Amino acid sequence: MTPRKRVEAVLRGEKIDKIPFTIYENKLPQCSVERQLRNEGLCIVNRRYPVFKVISPNVSHESHSYTENGVDFIRHFIKTPYGELTYLVKPAGFTSWTMEKIFKGPDDYKKLYAMIDDQRYEPSYESFLKAEEELGEDVILRAGIGSSPLHQIMIGWMGVETFAIEWAERRDEIEKLVEVQVKKLRQIYEIVARSPALIANFGGNETGNVMGRERFEKYVLPHHKEASEVMHKYGKLLGCHLDGNNKIWADLVAESGLDYIEAFSPYPDTDMTMEEAFSAWQDKVLWINFPSAVQVSSIEEIEKTTQYLIDAAKNYRLIIGITEDIPEDRWQKNLLAISRVINKNINPV
Repeated sequence: MTPRKRVEAVLRGEKIDKIPFTIYENKLPQCSVERQLRNEGLCIVNRRYPVFKVISPNVSHESHSYTENGVDFIRHFIKTPYGELTYLVKPAGFTSWTMEKIFKGPDDYKKLYAMIDDQRYEPSYESFLKAEEELGEDVILRAGIGSSPLHQIMIGWMGVETFAIEWAERRDEIEKLVEVQVKKLRQIYEIVARSPALIANFGGNETGNVMGRERFEKYVLPHHKEASEVMHKYGKLLGCHLDGNNKIWADLVAESGLDYIEAFSPYPDTDMTMEEAFSAWQDKVLWINFPSAVQVSSIEEIEKTTQYLIDAAKNYRLIIGITEDIPEDRWQKNLLAISRVINKNINPV
């Protein structure tokens, strides 16, 4: 089986010859070890090819880059009919740090509402199809729907402290922002489901002691259910990036309609073991992140943990992934050790 076909087979519940091993495209430097790992079956997860484009006819976006004291920054400007929104980010390699949030105060509610309400969505499948053909069978492309509405407000636009104040004092305004996002998401579901992508992620990075079980049940779970119904209608699969503590809502995730739990980080990284996760989510694929805490252990411990992960899966569906950074002086030996153990556990298809 090719690396991509192996991943797709697990996600569909089909038989495989061995547990798939995957890694985000930005976690794998090009070198001889990278080539060896790919030859041994490592599949690269590429998330850079969206399947829809966003058009805002009445809202303009600008960005200005500058350097201050040797540090690079990008200031973003969003001009709406009700005034300007701005936010500041600091590039940091494959990611960026938000230094200043877009929400500055109550006057920004109408601007954010106008920004979202103005958005129009169109299918954009050409670049995805081209990339899938050119990148070949050791790469799987994944589409994305976006963040859950309340997460976008809480983490993306406000920050936790500001959100807590707004939640207490102007919850009705937050509810309006949620409603307009939900309306737009329902237009995106169908576009993603009709796209060439087999899989798509929706939301994630939720933290139990911030989002809380009650808000998760009311503001996250219903959208997973709705999106999964649309995706399943077209034979597509939906996942969520749940890499934190999940015991608080494990039973809710079980009824979410999600097909896979992506970046799940088992104990000792979080509060759920593999056995607990498989017991809670018996109909879902665990597309895990190899425990980051183990990445600084000995090679013997890396191998032992890999074997434990495989044994814990038994008849369940498992993909061993790398979704977090590995220390620069460890990534080659660590990934080779994981790959070595996976390839010792070959099963006839």
